[in-house]
Amino acid sequence: MEVEVVERKGSTVTLAVTVDVGGSLLQAEEAILEACNGLGCRASAEALKRYDTDGSSILTGDVKWTSRCQDNKVYQTPYGPVEVKRHVYQTSRGGKIYCPLESSARIIRGATPRFAKIVAHKYAHGNAEEVRMDLESNHGRSVAKSYLQNIAESVGAIAQAKEESWSYATPELGAGIMTVVVSLGGAHLLTCDDGWQEAMVGAISLYDGSGDRQHTIYIGAGPEYGKVHFIGRLEQEIAHVKALYPEALYLGIADAAKDGWPLLEKHADWQLLDYFHVTECLARVAYAAHPRKAAKPLRKQWLHERCHQLKHDPQGAQALLQEMQGYRRRNKLSVAVKDDLRVAIAYFEDHLHLMNYAEYVEENLPIGSGVTEAACKTLIKQRFCRSGMRWKHKGVKVVLSLRELAQTTGRWEQFWSKIDQYGGELPV
Repeated sequence: MEVEVVERKGSTVTLAVTVDVGGSLLQAEEAILEACNGLGCRASAEALKRYDTDGSSILTGDVKWTSRCQDNKVYQTPYGPVEVKRHVYQTSRGGKIYCPLESSARIIRGATPRFAKIVAHKYAHGNAEEVRMDLESNHGRSVAKSYLQNIAESVGAIAQAKEESWSYATPELGAGIMTVVVSLGGAHLLTCDDGWQEAMVGAISLYDGSGDRQHTIYIGAGPEYGKVHFIGRLEQEIAHVKALYPEALYLGIADAAKDGWPLLEKHADWQLLDYFHVTECLARVAYAAHPRKAAKPLRKQWLHERCHQLKHDPQGAQALLQEMQGYRRRNKLSVAVKDDLRVAIAYFEDHLHLMNYAEYVEENLPIGSGVTEAACKTLIKQRFCRSGMRWKHKGVKVVLSLRELAQTTGRWEQFWSKIDQYGGELPV
């Protein structure tokens, strides 16, 4: 399809294209897409040329670069491949090649920033083959799967390299933030070399005075990062939020895992054991309260009543502990039920001081880490735990860095604004 340049004036270019809209509407729409892609390619070529030099020598710091030649290079855009002639440079000592156009235009692995952004976002939500099919079916773009994976890995590498040096603004929230909940958890994924490994997930949720969540920051770290690195990143985010909302109440919520409590005790005013983890424990105790096989309705009723008691009675947790201790004298419990009962009693004894749910409900405060549980599913399970998937540590790092940026409101666009402003040099 021929695209004609009608006029060039400064930084603007006027293009013309002819489109056949005959046949069915679907056929016409396919023709329109092809025409739009043709226009996009021609306009992109015009735009790319603006980032090249005139061939004069340039300095980067104390290093002088001289144009070695002007050769052709194909760049991938959202509309199609575009071939551009550009200058490449070397120092007088030879060695590394430097292309000013690619640096100034923020090219990533031969892809324009907009195309790299599209590919990386799609890859955050689906595998390389799904991205390839989507681009081909919906965008009229036929691109090799391996190349798409290379682009996404490069974007993920930039995100990882800038984790500590790039900060992101929290959206302006209309409602006053009264409570900040810090919660953390983990989800297991299958790795190629080490079997099932735990990835860490953290969430910092901002609530208004009515108890409505206004914003959540998600943090994820792959198994190979280790908890020390993950906690360091989480603390960095907590410090950022505390600078914005120093007067808010900071509430730490987690399950019974010991690793998270030191961090929550350090940064949160109050700590609370996740209510929903406790109710899961009570569900197993119901078999000690009503052990007969035909007693399912009674177990269901018992659980409902005890969960309500735990949530609304200030002495509910203590009363439940005493009730469970009384069940130990029953002789007709199976070994499995006795084991579950023993674990539940120990669980309550160790965490009784973290179960004052009635006070939190009265104050309209969150009592569960549902946000983190949801994050474990959305950040980890939905992407990493599909049927037959096994992951290398590098792949986990790439995808997780993309997903946490994409799922924290505002961060994806801020990340690309920073690449546009500062560039995104790939780590060596």
